[in-house]
Amino acid sequence: MKKLSILIIIILFLSVNGFAQELRCQVTVSSQRIQGSNKNLFRTMQSDLYEFMNNRKWTEHVYSYDERIKCNILIRLDEQISVDEFKGSIQVQLTRPVFNSSYETTILNIKDNDFRCKYVEFQSLEFNETSNRDNLTNIMAFYAYIILGFDYDTYSQDGGTPYYQKAESIVNNSQNAIEKGWRSFQSERNRYWLVENILNKSYASYRDCLYTYHRQGLDIMSDRPEEGRANIATSLKDIQKVFRRKPSTYILQMFFDSKADELVNIFSKSFPDERNRVLTILNEVDPSNGNKYEKIAENEGF
Repeated sequence: MKKLSILIIIILFLSVNGFAQELRCQVTVSSQRIQGSNKNLFRTMQSDLYEFMNNRKWTEHVYSYDERIKCNILIRLDEQISVDEFKGSIQVQLTRPVFNSSYETTILNIKDNDFRCKYVEFQSLEFNETSNRDNLTNIMAFYAYIILGFDYDTYSQDGGTPYYQKAESIVNNSQNAIEKGWRSFQSERNRYWLVENILNKSYASYRDCLYTYHRQGLDIMSDRPEEGRANIATSLKDIQKVFRRKPSTYILQMFFDSKADELVNIFSKSFPDERNRVLTILNEVDPSNGNKYEKIAENEGF
């Protein structure tokens, strides 16, 4: 009996810790701009979306509890169109631990203003990979796969491809959706262009940058800071290639929304020649953050 009890405990331990789902996603639903509404409904929505993101199996891989991918989703509802239909925005942030340090780097920080959904309290959320029956779960699943794709790309060269392709399938299945965000002509910066840019071979160097920057750069800086920093500087040349091919590419702004402050921190501690090379690239490809990059020239860390 004692051995049986121990066996049961081990099985329960493995089920909780050895087979945890991929995402550790904090979901927040803000409804402050919708006056006089049933606030319990939005709390239930938040809980349901949390369960949808964290309890669904998104890959075939086995994750331990501590390996789960840390991300945050903020849904800000601005308007109640009908009893069960809402409009607003969704912001997605993805972070990743850096090897041999307590530091977490931001990989993705994106705001999508084309958020529109229907939600009925206590009705189960259904996601169908072959159709757009429910815009809410399609958006959430799309960003789940985008999160996975970006995370995998930072650990292995082009490792995120299967998950970007899943996101692309959701876009393709949503071309007849009445809601915005899925079609090319609706905006130059939406879900269509996000996945198109990522999978477009013309911009393949962007993904080269993701891998070099994180795996060959940040991850070795605790042991070999000069080599890691040099690799990050090299990775920026890949971003420069994308910029010179098409300066308005959507994913470029996404990169600097996540990395501008971090780049200042990294290269403020650099050698003069390296700082100058990096500054030349940054001022070309990201002039909107030029004031931030001046700190690099001043050799000021945070």
